Amino acid sequence: MSGRSSSKRRRSSFEVPALSERGLSERQQRTLTAVGVVLAVLIGGTGLTFVVSRLGIHDPVPEPGTSAEIGLPHPEEYQAWPSPALFGPIADRTADRTPLRAEEVFAVKTVRGDKLTLKLLNRRLDACAPVMWGGSALARLAETGCSQAVRGLYLSADRRYVAQYTLFNMADAKRAGDFVQQMSTLYRGGGWVRALESDAATFGVDGYAEGSGYAMGHYAGFVWVARADGREPTPKDDFVSLTLAARAGEKAVYRRVVAVTGPSPAAG
Repeated sequence: MSGRSSSKRRRSSFEVPALSERGLSERQQRTLTAVGVVLAVLIGGTGLTFVVSRLGIHDPVPEPGTSAEIGLPHPEEYQAWPSPALFGPIADRTADRTPLRAEEVFAVKTVRGDKLTLKLLNRRLDACAPVMWGGSALARLAETGCSQAVRGLYLSADRRYVAQYTLFNMADAKRAGDFVQQMSTLYRGGGWVRALESDAATFGVDGYAEGSGYAMGHYAGFVWVARADGREPTPKDDFVSLTLAARAGEKAVYRRVVAVTGPSPAAG
């Protein structure tokens, strides 16, 4: 009994949880707290924080893929596609100077695909930087000469799926293609497109979604699709058809190629 009692008396209850999490021993905690109290009196309450920071004790770096690192919704999967040769005539913006309009890219408010129908909830034209989040993605975007970004948010007619299409107007095909490819490593934590606002549908931070990027001459288009409930797709969920339907806005880019080259000669 006496041995157990003396053991309890020797065990200290002194602990500062924030310091324990940083790996400090009881003795170190006592020393820092004492110094911090003195400094708090002298410099107004920031003593302990100051001492801890000067000793090089920092919050742990979040693990890749955690919400602390990511912060905003993003796809779980991403695939990049290079620009096809047919977009060669608009490889440089100097050949295609007319600015984009939201009404041009998202002219149709109901997109009817082979297996589903999408309803346009919102469309918006912005400068480029406000459309992206993430320091790494924004740094890469700044190198593209991007002048405009147009977004359109869709909800399927059965309210089962949500999709967003974003089209960036960049300086040339080289920079558009590089950016689409760079997003292959950035989309998980380095940044992604911001979701348009709507009360009818949204992308959840913890929900499953898929993304893809398409270089088209000096344009870069990004598709973002998910189930509206955020769950992973089942064999019954055709994300390929969903992605194709969401790319309806790319017809505006094809029309711009025709505007530069002229219509193809009639067959025969």
